[in-house]
Amino acid sequence: MQLRKGGQEGRPSLNGSPAKYRILHIIDHLGSGGAQEAVCQLVRYGRKDRFQPEVVSLHGCGHYYEVLRSLGVPVHTLAPQGFARAAIPFIFLRLFRLLACNRYDLIHTHLIGANVLGAPLAAFYRVPVRFTHDQTRDDVRDYSLVHRWLDTLANRLNTHIIAVSTSIRNFLCHKEKISAGKISVIYNSVDLLRFSPKDSQKARQSAREKWGLPAEALIIGGVGRLHYQKNFPLFLEVASEVGTLFPQARFVIAGEGPERAALENLGRKLGIASRLRFLGFVPDMPELYQALDILMLTSHFEGTPLTVLEAMAMGVPVVAARVDGVAEVLEDGQDGLLVPPGRRDLFVAGVARLIRDQGLRQQLSRAGQEKARQHFSAEAMVRQVEALYLRYLENGRDAA
Repeated sequence: MQLRKGGQEGRPSLNGSPAKYRILHIIDHLGSGGAQEAVCQLVRYGRKDRFQPEVVSLHGCGHYYEVLRSLGVPVHTLAPQGFARAAIPFIFLRLFRLLACNRYDLIHTHLIGANVLGAPLAAFYRVPVRFTHDQTRDDVRDYSLVHRWLDTLANRLNTHIIAVSTSIRNFLCHKEKISAGKISVIYNSVDLLRFSPKDSQKARQSAREKWGLPAEALIIGGVGRLHYQKNFPLFLEVASEVGTLFPQARFVIAGEGPERAALENLGRKLGIASRLRFLGFVPDMPELYQALDILMLTSHFEGTPLTVLEAMAMGVPVVAARVDGVAEVLEDGQDGLLVPPGRRDLFVAGVARLIRDQGLRQQLSRAGQEKARQHFSAEAMVRQVEALYLRYLENGRDAA
């Protein structure tokens, strides 16, 4: 077997300064998503004097592949995009070889596929510290005993788990029987350098012109993967009723996913196609938020969705389903409006209330911005994660 390279394991460097620890982030893919943005934040704002990161995508490249490469870190991809299921044995063998040839001090997995494959291999190769980042309180582990069993096995092999909401921690404790002491809640965060609004009508006008949106319209946006989790059919049903009440309202959806064709058909069936735009993947999200008046999140379940934090930072008032981390981040009536999940009538009422009450929109805008800046900065999140890294890297088993 080829000798494994690298790995400091806490030894001081030759000049007496603290050694750099080698961190390997393993993630399912590098397309759009909150987990991918979290990896980028950990790399971008990580301490260069203490950590040497690398990133592995199990399959495909995607938008964040280029972002990470631009940050100067090694990025590996183990299989082509779209071949994840068929290529699982191949992915496993390539990850096996990567860990066989390199000595890492800490493995940090993101998303369930990376956790299920990465944690056992990292344990096999005795990687000293094994973290996973649990991003969503998904329903797959509720109805699929196989998924939950595999995730539970991986989590038992992990040294520590980061949950992005209390609801996720509770799920892991109750459903997977993971000790609460093994889990830290660290909320997702927003890159405040990127997500900072330009206080000018010109910036708003320019953003609307780019997307072909009317200058005087009220724009309600939805952001996320076009997938069951985000419940965009409800978004469209709400849009249909709001559009009847307010003819000046227009609606945009940013994101790609398997439900796009069905959602476009539903928009036509509801008679709102002329007032609805599907924007696809949007690389410059700050510019899009600049064009919005309201963000609406209709999800069935979540972790702590980045789109809510980004909208808050950009001063866009939020109407959102009261699910998981959303209910932990937003305070109803103070910095957002919360609606019981699935309640079309109450979503319509919440959006209509904001359209009618400009003063309330401005209040939620200011309060949301202030909260995002005070409590959800990317730099603060990274410092919390790195403090956990060092706790386990420098204290070993005694850290627990």
